[in-house]
Amino acid sequence: MSMQEFIDHWVGDAHGGSSAGDRESSLLYLKDWHFVKEYPDYVAYTTPTFFVDDWLNMYLDSHPIHRDSDIANHKNEINCSDYRFVYMGEKGTWTPLHADVFRSYSWSANICGRKQWLFLPPSQSHRVFDRYMRSSVYNLNDDVSEKLFPEFNKTEWLECIQEQNEIIFVPSGWYHQVHNLEDTISINHNWFNAYNLHWVWNLLYEDYKVAKEYIEDIRDICDDFEGLCQRNLAANTGMNFYDFFIFIVRFALANVIELYHVQQPEVATFSTETAHHFVYNLKSIRNVASKMLTTEAFTTENLRSISEDNRNAFSNVKQILEEESFRRLLVILSKVYEHIDRGQRICLKSSTSYQKSCLSVICLKSDCNVVDHIISLIGEVCVPADLVTLIDSALSDG
Repeated sequence: MSMQEFIDHWVGDAHGGSSAGDRESSLLYLKDWHFVKEYPDYVAYTTPTFFVDDWLNMYLDSHPIHRDSDIANHKNEINCSDYRFVYMGEKGTWTPLHADVFRSYSWSANICGRKQWLFLPPSQSHRVFDRYMRSSVYNLNDDVSEKLFPEFNKTEWLECIQEQNEIIFVPSGWYHQVHNLEDTISINHNWFNAYNLHWVWNLLYEDYKVAKEYIEDIRDICDDFEGLCQRNLAANTGMNFYDFFIFIVRFALANVIELYHVQQPEVATFSTETAHHFVYNLKSIRNVASKMLTTEAFTTENLRSISEDNRNAFSNVKQILEEESFRRLLVILSKVYEHIDRGQRICLKSSTSYQKSCLSVICLKSDCNVVDHIISLIGEVCVPADLVTLIDSALSDG
């Protein structure tokens, strides 16, 4: 339905004479509205400083989440264009029990209205699943079957009432259910960065094992079994191993570039603390890449089966450094960390044209050799082991 039809329905419910039962069955909840993406020039709000280190949305502002045409026929499809949403719902609407996409962090700001939140710590998350760890409880207020969910009665929930103008932060892996106690409008972002990147990989790996198990019986008759596993993983979880590897390669390169520049004596833009932040980011990426070393997706045989576009998107370092999309990512990353470093809203003046030999907006040298420096560290990142080597070399240079 159109937005106008949704509003008319909402207003009609508020002023209609229907019974309570009819009203409850007709409640509509507008969720996952990509408001920022649909109205980029209408700056309704700015992200609080606590939450700006948002790799997921930084990336999606300049890159598609998928590059394989078998997965995404439209690179700008709105359902994976970003993870910044507006939610609007009348009293009585609710969100079923879930943990957030990619096991990301999330924050939710109430513009108006009140919400009840029920949280379950990650250490108890297994208790909302059936004995096979396949299906989870949908609604906490239902009469949950002890036979189907034998551990559910042992759960210990944290309850919170969120008022207007308050923000809730949801850490990775916390299952939660949310009820609108009044007519409510909220802003909701999902995001991840170096501090919860391992949560993303762990989810992808666990979901991959499930996807693989479901179709294991056709392995011997399938021409590209691993490719099918990866396509199913992308469909079920939102990205696959190749999407994720492209993501971490580009953030590794961006952090290597920024670290290189903050270590130059003529650059005083960032504090030592921010330099340490870049180091931590790289160590976090290295930790995840090291867990990917033995995955089937990156064997020589399986890499031959993926598209050239997918392969070049993580392997061809020189091509990546020359891409406009990567340069845009680097500009945003640089702005975000200067914002965090200064503790105030700033706006760096960045030109649409770049010095031929440099990529960073904080570079003060006309003859910067950062590209040559990175190429000297490694020319191709074909497998996770190459990414580990690149990061080790960059950190040892510092």
